[in-house]
Amino acid sequence: MRRTLERPAKITPDGDDGYFEQLTKAVFRAGFSWPVITEKWDGFVASFDRFDLGRVASYGPDDLERLFEDRSIVRNRRKIMATVENARTMLDFIQECGSFHAYLRSLDHLDYYARVKVLTRPFAGLGRTSAFVFLHCVNEETPDWQDR
Repeated sequence: MRRTLERPAKITPDGDDGYFEQLTKAVFRAGFSWPVITEKWDGFVASFDRFDLGRVASYGPDDLERLFEDRSIVRNRRKIMATVENARTMLDFIQECGSFHAYLRSLDHLDYYARVKVLTRPFAGLGRTSAFVFLHCVNEETPDWQDR
């Protein structure tokens, strides 16, 4: 039986927090049932302060403990910690380029495979497939699923 994946919706995020939300969703989808992540997404939005980059980047040990116990989200410690780390990483790119969209534009000279390689290095929990999902969801150019 051939497994089919839910086709993620393509959007162009309004701002940096939107890119951060889509990056986090791609990380949490990796290795999990996509319908479970979709069902719990409202809980993620509330628990991660609507994906406000500055707030999530400033999370400390108490915030992490709160999230580790939060039943409204998938309580995967590694992915929760990756989310906080990724907020900090994304803020670094935003400081350097002005916005995360501008950072992505700075990669336009690279082909898809090189872009994925560049993106998977600094972002925790982002692999080749989750990078494809992220880029696809934020309306960036991606190859067909089977060609990725």
